[in-house]
Amino acid sequence: MKTPVAPVPRPDLLDLPRVAPPPPVDRVTALVGNTPLVRLAKLDAPFPGVEIYAKCEFANPGGSVKDRAALRIIQDALARGDLGGGRRLLDSTSGNTGIAYAFVGAALGIPITLVMPENVSEPRKLVTAEYGVEVVFSDPMEGSDGAIRLAQALAAEHPDRYYYPNQYANPSNWRAHFDGTGAEIWAQTRGRVTHFVTGLGTTGTMMGTSRRLKTHAPGVWCVAVQPEDALHGLEGLKHLPSSIVPPIYDPSVVDETLWMPTEEGWDTAERLAAEEALFVGHSAGANVAGALRIAARLAEAGRPGVVVTILPDRGDRYFESLTWDRKHPLSDHG
Repeated sequence: MKTPVAPVPRPDLLDLPRVAPPPPVDRVTALVGNTPLVRLAKLDAPFPGVEIYAKCEFANPGGSVKDRAALRIIQDALARGDLGGGRRLLDSTSGNTGIAYAFVGAALGIPITLVMPENVSEPRKLVTAEYGVEVVFSDPMEGSDGAIRLAQALAAEHPDRYYYPNQYANPSNWRAHFDGTGAEIWAQTRGRVTHFVTGLGTTGTMMGTSRRLKTHAPGVWCVAVQPEDALHGLEGLKHLPSSIVPPIYDPSVVDETLWMPTEEGWDTAERLAAEEALFVGHSAGANVAGALRIAARLAEAGRPGVVVTILPDRGDRYFESLTWDRKHPLSDHG
């Protein structure tokens, strides 16, 4: 029998930092939040003295920033007794919130019914279906507003069957970002953040994060990004002048609005993949495009800044998924 030989430490590994792995959790919902913040060093290189950082919300277990709001909405509803006993949560969504509701519902045993426009991206339909949710499609020509109206009608018709949280009017939406996203950004930048930039959908991310940052430093400049017209291709963002304005939206929280062409958002998403190795969705592209405009303005004025924005989801959510064929599985999955 051979005597075990102690491994010889490799010199090139001796000075690597020892990073403690995160502790185990009892449920996947405990992994929501505490997402990484990454510097966009190549994109901010042309702007001396300005740093651009992006919050990687695609790192949430459900794949998007909407995990935060969905989890908080459901947790608060359970605490009040609005959910339970088989009552279904019903809400409207253009995609990401629906996946987040589906993910949280599966984890916590809450049945979910979603109303979404029939023209949302195919991957979003497929992912929600995998979680076993009930989906009702609204008129694609009416967009997210049509889904809102249909959800309201269903909730009014079947009040005992459905709990309708209405993410657009629910304060739990923005509070998820007040307690989470905003606090994390302040800690991750060590209080150096000077500008916060994000797009408007339900407006929860902007409302909650901005409010939190301004409690720490009232001078943080909070910039909203909106599509420049009603007929746009920035899925997940709302053109408020032509839409139902979310009741949680408070314009006094916003210091400035940038109007974003679809092409600029799409082009910046492509730049993020090519230059920063971040394959993200078009709303992320629009957010970073807004951050680049702010960075250019600061650099032109000779002012330093730390600009933080949000990457709401991954780019693969906008492409049709491969079909998993149970009868004829591919042979190279290993």
